[in-house]
Amino acid sequence: MSALTDLFCALAEIPSPSMEEEAVADKIVSLLDEYGIPFHRDAFGNVYGKIEATDASKRPLMLSAHMDVVGDTSPVNLVISDTKIETDKTRTLGADDKAGLASALLLGKTVAADKSLKHGGLELVFTRDEEQGMAGAKAVEFNKLNSEYILVLDTDHLGDFLISGAGYTKLVISVKGLKGGHSGIDIADESRVNAVKILAEIVAAIPQGVYREDKTGVITSINVGAIVGGGVKNTPTDKQGRDFAFFLTDNGMSNIINTDAFVLYSIRSSDVKAESELTKEINAVIDDFNQTYAGKIEVTAKFEEHLKPFERSNDNTMLEIVKTAAENSGVELEVSSFHAGAETHIYAHQKNAKGQTFKPYLLGTANIHNMHSSDEYVEIDSMEMGYEFLKEVFYTFNKN
Repeated sequence: MSALTDLFCALAEIPSPSMEEEAVADKIVSLLDEYGIPFHRDAFGNVYGKIEATDASKRPLMLSAHMDVVGDTSPVNLVISDTKIETDKTRTLGADDKAGLASALLLGKTVAADKSLKHGGLELVFTRDEEQGMAGAKAVEFNKLNSEYILVLDTDHLGDFLISGAGYTKLVISVKGLKGGHSGIDIADESRVNAVKILAEIVAAIPQGVYREDKTGVITSINVGAIVGGGVKNTPTDKQGRDFAFFLTDNGMSNIINTDAFVLYSIRSSDVKAESELTKEINAVIDDFNQTYAGKIEVTAKFEEHLKPFERSNDNTMLEIVKTAAENSGVELEVSSFHAGAETHIYAHQKNAKGQTFKPYLLGTANIHNMHSSDEYVEIDSMEMGYEFLKEVFYTFNKN
């Protein structure tokens, strides 16, 4: 096997579920020590390696990968063929993100060993707890890092280059009827408005699905997650899922003019301006209903930002470097935006030791299939090509 495959297998064989990464962290530290790369750990348990610049006129580059995997502490029994690495189907492989770890470590070893190479320095950051809550990325010692550009090695497809990612905002809209009543006796009283009916009209008036997109993919979207209203109070049950929803509906009260109704939305956007426009549109709908039904209902909206977006940078330096590296290494590059969260979102809102705002990107260095399942496997050739691609990115970055 190649040095990269050996390194990947050594890391993959160590179980490292979120917040139980100590064994793989110890392995990484021992490797950094073996490679002659200075290292340290922070209070949270993240691991850092730093190769000093050999040319002060050049800029440093940072690589980031996470040490935790989806899975448990059970043994990782690898099954290796000519084309792929998988497990014996008893658990996940953990190529997410052991493939990223292996490529970053091997590049560190290569750069540290090549004393003739002129470069601006290489910083390695290996985080804990990406899969559950990105707590490791949030605990990174940002003000001790010198790099402005960060490559987060954490996608499932060789050649992915993700230049922006959506944040997540939770929206709850509440409708309160000011005067309820009996659905038979009071149904003709026009001073009484059913909150559920009004909420249905509001949902129909608010956009649903893709709100903004471009050639890189979906930029902003909004999705209805749940609608609850009417006479569903006082109906205890231990049912779950669809059975729970049907139970509430089947046992709800239909003889009241409802005074309460709620809808939950998720808003995802990698463009702050586009999300702001959507928010204004939603608030305009709510204002219109409050005016139309003044004295009969009150409609309120509560927006909660849970994850800030990773917005596209106007600086195309890294994009051009990666394009050149892809051509030189024979990798088909796919530049896109992704509609979910990653550690890039954390880095994008922090500053380095020089006061520069980080410019992070997600870079794919291997084809990983059936991620997070017992059928997960990584294509060996793609991982080897991904490492050469990553190395070419670093060399191209340091030609300028």
